[in-house]
Amino acid sequence: MDSATPAKSRGFARDFVRRSVPRPWRLAAEASTVLIAAVVAFPLYWMVLSAFKPAGEIESAEPRPWTSAPTLESFRRVFGQQEFGRYFLNSLVVAGTVVAASALIAFLAATAVARFRFRFRTTLLIMFLIAQTVPVEALTIPLFFQMRDLGLLNTLSALILPHIAFSLPFAIWMLRGFVKAVPEALEEAAYIDGASRTRFLWQILFPLVLPGLVATSVFSFISAWNDFLFAKSFIISDTSQATLPMALLVFFKPDEPDWGGVMAASTVMTIPVLIFFVLVQRRLVSGLGGAVKD
Repeated sequence: MDSATPAKSRGFARDFVRRSVPRPWRLAAEASTVLIAAVVAFPLYWMVLSAFKPAGEIESAEPRPWTSAPTLESFRRVFGQQEFGRYFLNSLVVAGTVVAASALIAFLAATAVARFRFRFRTTLLIMFLIAQTVPVEALTIPLFFQMRDLGLLNTLSALILPHIAFSLPFAIWMLRGFVKAVPEALEEAAYIDGASRTRFLWQILFPLVLPGLVATSVFSFISAWNDFLFAKSFIISDTSQATLPMALLVFFKPDEPDWGGVMAASTVMTIPVLIFFVLVQRRLVSGLGGAVKD
């Protein structure tokens, strides 16, 4: 099959939609899209704007959607915190470990439930769905006692293990569809050509389901990076093991919260997430629109 065929097909589909949809409706849809994007992006804009505003403008009774005197004072206070760098590194370790471990385990588990038939396979898949319906807040206290019994309180492992456990059901269920989309004829052809099961798994199947791994990794990364509940519950006394969301508590003073510092720290927290999206967006988009060739 010509490699340019999928691109030509998508181009033909776009041209067909443009010809078939009346121009007024198309303009209305585009305007609605821009409006929704603006509404979604406005809180992010206000956060970044407040991070650059001087304290007087932030506390003003008449807030304005601009600033005439931008300043980096809030960022200086953020980076002036002695433990901020440690918090940032701890968040990277937790999020990176969760992404790598959950992706590896989910890929192997999804391959097992999609390619092999065994007893209670359907029951296992249903349990994955049920696990998604349990609220995290309901399990925080039992997890606290479990981490205490395992001696993991005040360690990064107390944050890594629960996030891996909570991200696996979604990741396995999603990757199962990607694995099933790979034709079994491709696997049989690989075996006929002399490829072992391990070689097929890592050199053929893994690249084909990589877009699905990227999609699940985005979910795992955001969940671990923005976590505050587990960090507050399991990191009790050793602040050297705290993560970035807990760093925001430094700026919430009882008498006078430092909103400039809060917004600046939140802006710094958002940057790695944006970088992660930029790095994986091509794989993510290709996963949504790609197909496996038979």
